[in-house]
Amino acid sequence: MIKYEDLKAANEHLFASFRESFNEVLETGWFILGDQVRKFESEFATYHQLPHCIGVGNGLDALVLSLKAFDFPKNSEIIVPSNTYIATILAVIHAGLKPVLVEPQLATYNVDPSKIEAAITANTKGILVVHLYGRCCEMEAILEICKNHNLSLFEDCAQSHGAKYKQQLCGTFGDCAAFSFYPTKNLGALGDGGAVLCRNENTASSIRTLRNYGSAKKYQNDAIGYNSRLDELQAAFLSIKLKTLEQICLHKRKLASLYLAHLKDDFIKPIADADHFDVHHIFPIRHSQRDKLKSYLLQHEIETEIHYPIPPHRQVALKQFFSQTEFPVSELIHNTILSLPCSVAHNEDDIYRVIEVMNKY
Repeated sequence: MIKYEDLKAANEHLFASFRESFNEVLETGWFILGDQVRKFESEFATYHQLPHCIGVGNGLDALVLSLKAFDFPKNSEIIVPSNTYIATILAVIHAGLKPVLVEPQLATYNVDPSKIEAAITANTKGILVVHLYGRCCEMEAILEICKNHNLSLFEDCAQSHGAKYKQQLCGTFGDCAAFSFYPTKNLGALGDGGAVLCRNENTASSIRTLRNYGSAKKYQNDAIGYNSRLDELQAAFLSIKLKTLEQICLHKRKLASLYLAHLKDDFIKPIADADHFDVHHIFPIRHSQRDKLKSYLLQHEIETEIHYPIPPHRQVALKQFFSQTEFPVSELIHNTILSLPCSVAHNEDDIYRVIEVMNKY
C-alpha cells in the first residue's frame, strides 16, 4: 500500500533528536512560553528575514490574532478566496469581521487578482490571501491593489512553508503572515502549533498580549485575550525540523517533477513557471471522474485525499454568511480535485508506481 501520508516514516530519521530535545525540556521543568519558544521564534523570524515571530497554539489562532491585532470596526469586510480551507473564513468570522469571497484562478487555485477590485467596497479593510497547496499567490498584482485601495494585507501560509514568488519567501509580503505547524505540513510539529510573522513592533506586541489572556505583564490584563501559546515541546521539535525544511521542499519538488513530466495529459496538473518556487505541500490534479479515479487508485493500493470536497459557501456552518451562492470556478475545483501521494515519506519508486497505475486509467 502506498499511503497518502505516513507521519511516522516522515519523522523517523529525527526520532533521536526529538528524544534528546524532549529530555532537555523535561529536565528544565518549564513547559509554557520558555526558552524553546523564544529560540524557535527567533529562528523562524531569521529564516524569513523579519523582526518578529509570535508562536501560538495553531494556524487558526494565528489568523484570528493577526486580524484582531488590527482592531478593525466590527463587520468590516475582508476578502478571501472562495475555495480556501474553512479555517481562513472561520478566522475572519471569529475576529468579528465579514468574509467576502473572491474566485480563484482555475490554473493556480489561488485568488484571482483580476477579480479582487470588483469585490472592494467602502467597508473593505483587508485582503487575506491563501498560498494554497504550496504555491504563492500573484503577489505583485495583489500588493498593487492593496496600495491603491489602502488595504491591509494578510497571508495564510499554512500550506506554503518555504514557497517563493519571484525569489521572495511567502509570509514576507503582508502586514501579518499566519503559519500552521499541523503535523502534515512541510514544517510540521508532532502536535498542533502556529505562528505569526510581522514587521511592525506594535502589531507583534499586540499579538503577544492577545495570545496570553490579553496580558503583557503577569496578572495585568489590558485586552480581551485568548489562551493560544506555542508549546515548549513543539517549539523544540520545530527548531529541529526547521533545519531540514529546505531538504523537505526540494524532495517534494523532485517528486512533483516526476508527476509533471510523466502523468498523461488526461489529468489536469499544477502549472509551473519561473516566478514561482512551489513546495507542493499538496500535489493536486483534476479529473472529471475524480471519485471513480480515487476508487480505482485505492483498488490498486494507492491512497489519495480530496482537498477539499465541499466549497466553503456550501458548508452548512457558513451559508448564513454568504448571500451569493454561485461560485462556478470553486465548484469546478472542489468537484474534480484529487491530491496524490507526495510526502517526505515517499520515494521516487512510489511516485513512478502511482504514475504507472494512473496512466492506465
